[in-house]
Amino acid sequence: MYKVLSLFRSLLHRVLPYSDANDSFLNYIGFFIHHKRLPKDRYYFNDYLFKIKNTNEILNPIRQFVSDKYLVKDYVRAKVGEQYNVPTLAIFNNYQDLKDYEFPENCCIKPTQASQAVILRKNNGPININETEKWFELNYYKKTRERNYKYLKPKVIVEPLIFNSTDLMDYRIYCFNGKAKLICIDVGKFTGYQRVFYTKNWVKQDFSLKYPLYDGELEKPKNLDEMIMVAEKLSSELDFVRIDLYSDGESCLVGEITNCHAAASQSFVPLSAEKKASEIIFGEMV
Repeated sequence: MYKVLSLFRSLLHRVLPYSDANDSFLNYIGFFIHHKRLPKDRYYFNDYLFKIKNTNEILNPIRQFVSDKYLVKDYVRAKVGEQYNVPTLAIFNNYQDLKDYEFPENCCIKPTQASQAVILRKNNGPININETEKWFELNYYKKTRERNYKYLKPKVIVEPLIFNSTDLMDYRIYCFNGKAKLICIDVGKFTGYQRVFYTKNWVKQDFSLKYPLYDGELEKPKNLDEMIMVAEKLSSELDFVRIDLYSDGESCLVGEITNCHAAASQSFVPLSAEKKASEIIFGEMV
């Protein structure tokens, strides 16, 4: 049944005109497909994310602004300082200028108005330049119906490899009302994806989200207090948001700010753990 529903939703996505009402309809179908239930008006992880995604909260000017991977650096600069930004090597508004650019031997290339699209160049490796040309035509909203991307202007940004690595530890800090609540870390991205959660006090949790739970222990970052400070300052303008940080143990940099984790599509492992995670994040409001 859910496979049929998924095919039906894909068809509707292609044929339904772009509008708030149609976007909302598709959002409800998508939530039902992923969670086998309809969203409720409550303080549960995915239900609250759905509320952000499916109401005008997602059009909050700050949420739209920080969705742009270039503009977000202005926000970071204003809230916590330029030292927490990944340097910008180049920014392009059109393909012709990008095509003529001499890329560094090691760099990260990505569109500013989309998610999950990136080219990591290491040791002067080849670049699929045709892929970058498509990015200038990409309206990520039309691909996903995520309205915070709807009005973003297509650009391509070039950055150095963070800490000169292509396999960084990514600390995703979920914040509610300006306070860090849960930290998500992905392990084995290229060898067998696993995931683990810690509290802000670095207490490991017994649940995961979508991916299998990592059964090992991760060392507490030496600069965890600084990372939490950065995350809380960046989240202070929004009620629920994810702040993504990279750290080498000594310093940290902001990767991005994520308004709606996986568009509210991922289930907890086990399913019953959503209540526990929600209690950690939202407290007595659950």
